[in-house]
Amino acid sequence: MINKRILTVITLFVIVSSACTSSHKSMRVNYETLRYKDRKMLKGVINRSILEKDTAFSWFTENKKYGTPDAAAVKNFALLKNDFSIIAFGGTWCEDTQNLLPRFYQLIDASGFPEKQVTLIAVDRQKKTINHLDSIYKITNVPTFIVIHNGKEIGRVVEYGTKGDVTKELGEMVSFLLEK
Repeated sequence: MINKRILTVITLFVIVSSACTSSHKSMRVNYETLRYKDRKMLKGVINRSILEKDTAFSWFTENKKYGTPDAAAVKNFALLKNDFSIIAFGGTWCEDTQNLLPRFYQLIDASGFPEKQVTLIAVDRQKKTINHLDSIYKITNVPTFIVIHNGKEIGRVVEYGTKGDVTKELGEMVSFLLEK
């Protein structure tokens, strides 16, 4: 019998395996464009450049201007950048995603964390996505940032997390890898 975590990793690998290359700009995406109350909404595997280039998502670039990532988190991400990956679920319609996803990318930029190790998945208003990834990863709220090490989830931050600072919480989550 296949372990559920292994099945999860295999499923995600099948979905994005041919999509990842050395540059996030050449990553192939698999998403749908939906409308809700005359607002554009995405559902599926997307990437940062879609959010940066589409004026419907101007919140991404605008909100990236505010705040700075936690310094310890930047250090941990930089030191461990080849040891883990992140799966981020968010809703382009969701105010929490609009606030926190740009903060997450501040951390990615400041630490030099490889964007090819970030998988960004957009959910619709029912928090559903393509290929049932929302069910596989048990997504109930967005954004959700899942840290993967050696094919296994080592933790996740849901919405604002327990500390109110997504970057700090993610940095603390990966810090245990320094001990290995």
